[in-house]
Amino acid sequence: MAALGKIRKHGALLVIVIGLALFSFVAEEAFRSCESTKNQTRQQVAEVNGNKLSVQDYQSMIDEYTEVLKMTQGRENLTDDELTQVKDQVWQTYVQNQLISDEAAKLGLTVTDAELQNIISEGNNQMLMQTPFVNQQTGRFDYAALQKFLSEYKKMDRTVNPQMTEQYDMIYKYWNFIEKTLRSQLLTSKYQSLLAHCFLSNPVSEKADFNNTNEESKIQLAAFPYTSIADNDVKVTDADIKKKYDEMKEMFLQMVETRDIKYVSFKVQASPADRKAAKVEVDSMAKFILGGGDAAEGVRKANSTIAYLGVPVSEKAFPSDIIEKIKAGEGEVPFDNANDNTLNFIKVYSQMQMPDSIKFRAIQVAGATIDEARTRADSITTALNGGANFEELAKKYSQTGAEQWLTTAMYENAPSVDKDTKTYLLALNNMGVNEVKNVAIAGGNIILQVLEHKNIITKYDVAVIKRNYDFSKETYTAAFNKFSQMVSSSKTLEDLKKNAQKFGYRMEDQENLSTASHIVANLKGTREALKWVFEASVGDLSPLYECGNNDSYLVCVLNKIHKEGYRDFEDVKEQLRILAINDKKAEMLKEKAKNVKDIASAKKVGAQISDIEQVTFNAPAFVASTGGAEPALSGAVAGTAKGKFSSHAVKGNSGIYFFQVVDKKKNAAKFDSKQESMSVKQKAMQAAGQYMNELYRNAKIKDNRYLFF
Repeated sequence: MAALGKIRKHGALLVIVIGLALFSFVAEEAFRSCESTKNQTRQQVAEVNGNKLSVQDYQSMIDEYTEVLKMTQGRENLTDDELTQVKDQVWQTYVQNQLISDEAAKLGLTVTDAELQNIISEGNNQMLMQTPFVNQQTGRFDYAALQKFLSEYKKMDRTVNPQMTEQYDMIYKYWNFIEKTLRSQLLTSKYQSLLAHCFLSNPVSEKADFNNTNEESKIQLAAFPYTSIADNDVKVTDADIKKKYDEMKEMFLQMVETRDIKYVSFKVQASPADRKAAKVEVDSMAKFILGGGDAAEGVRKANSTIAYLGVPVSEKAFPSDIIEKIKAGEGEVPFDNANDNTLNFIKVYSQMQMPDSIKFRAIQVAGATIDEARTRADSITTALNGGANFEELAKKYSQTGAEQWLTTAMYENAPSVDKDTKTYLLALNNMGVNEVKNVAIAGGNIILQVLEHKNIITKYDVAVIKRNYDFSKETYTAAFNKFSQMVSSSKTLEDLKKNAQKFGYRMEDQENLSTASHIVANLKGTREALKWVFEASVGDLSPLYECGNNDSYLVCVLNKIHKEGYRDFEDVKEQLRILAINDKKAEMLKEKAKNVKDIASAKKVGAQISDIEQVTFNAPAFVASTGGAEPALSGAVAGTAKGKFSSHAVKGNSGIYFFQVVDKKKNAAKFDSKQESMSVKQKAMQAAGQYMNELYRNAKIKDNRYLFF
């Protein structure tokens, strides 16, 4: 009871303590929840109509499409620029598919498995022609070949032949990609078809469309160009420009937030001392090669960007400047190329006519010892020369002896080839059709038989030194210290302007950066700078970024933020000023021509007179005297009868106009109601073709790709 009394005595204090403890517990859980939400948000690449796309899913889509491209193009890797294009294409496809699927779901549109199978079995879709299941004889998609592959894939034992398993897996993944793409295409086609059926034609619109296309007018034109009045003679106020802004406001709607920066960048270049050192090295290796030294060694020691393989290659293996010198018989004296900042040297050993593609088959011969392999290979060669069947002999050594193609492109851009590969390639390139050759290599022998040659081209055995004028570590350090000094002494935009000029740099502008941008200041490796741009406040100065190909420096200032929606009047004021000036000029020219009643009176007050033929409603008339295309003029001419003079001045893009309709005629085309109905519907669909923009605008898309890629 005493203890209970003590508790009661300190009851108020206990309530406070317990309350604080409970608050601490709840706050901790809330904090954890917030952290969890933040972590999830950090992993989100995008959001479309409330559907979140994680970085893992986006990366999977990128990887899938990358593998598709590598497979279809027969390549091992894609360049950085190509990967960037892949990321953009995957994003655009994802957004479009998401927008369409969301709209289709509202309308009850779906693609059934039966519909998809019907498309595949018919085999007419163009995408099916990009698959391995095309019959080479008929040139058509072979549904039976697909079914056979899918059946084999399900039954195959993955432990027997890992190489074949890998190949089958790759084709199966590719087919899954084709199926998904076909399903998306079919859903989009259904949606567009439904939309198309919302547009109807009628006899009046069909007849008008026919006339607009086939009725041609010949006119005599009196033009008063805006350029006939100097801009300085025209006064426009902010109110005039604001009026133009209100008139054209829809043109300034932007779907996403963009940002403007001012920046200073510097690319490090080789110093005179660096260039001199490079020349010494290249001159030394050029003398070494010309003196009979090993070309591969000389090229490597000179740090050439083009390897010497010692095998004949096509002209595609060389840059254009090098192949031009080779064909001209020049290049043994080292020369500069200012376009790519390189020092170059060429030694041509030979050039010859050789096949670009060689069909051959091979038997690899091994033995317990190298002598046993050589003896066995001699025996096989003798048998083949005596008429033995190549494939049957190959089977005796657990090989297929299957036919295969070697093309020059398969090896000419390799960074190097070993001795055995060089021996193998030289043998194939120099063999005649049906010739059998026993080629000795380090681990045994290869029996080769050439079956066919295709595309005889000129091949070259050439040693090339193409040495970049790279900067030294000392040059880089000196440049970094100078740029760093400029950055560290700048705290504001004004500081940076003054210091950039003081240190010999130039400040530049980059406008309208969005989260879809990939680089800043046209420099590679600026992802961190891009992140900074979208986290900074106006006026903030960025850190110094080392970027480019580890050869550039960058510092930025966030200058302006343009929010999603309509651009501010001040942002587009100068852009609209010229249009407002033209409006004033039009008023002045109309006043000048107020008494114009015909071409003669127009000429008296300074009009430029010309004849224009084949003016139709459906195409803007081009006026040579003003240098502009004038759709308003085409419309006015279409509405004026033959022999009539324009009832009022036509205000165009480049001037005001009066005209006399000299003649009107229709071409020989005959009116076809069915054809015109289709034409009217197509034009209506083109006008409605901006529906994706409307869907995009309403989808409240959040694009955070810049945080990850």
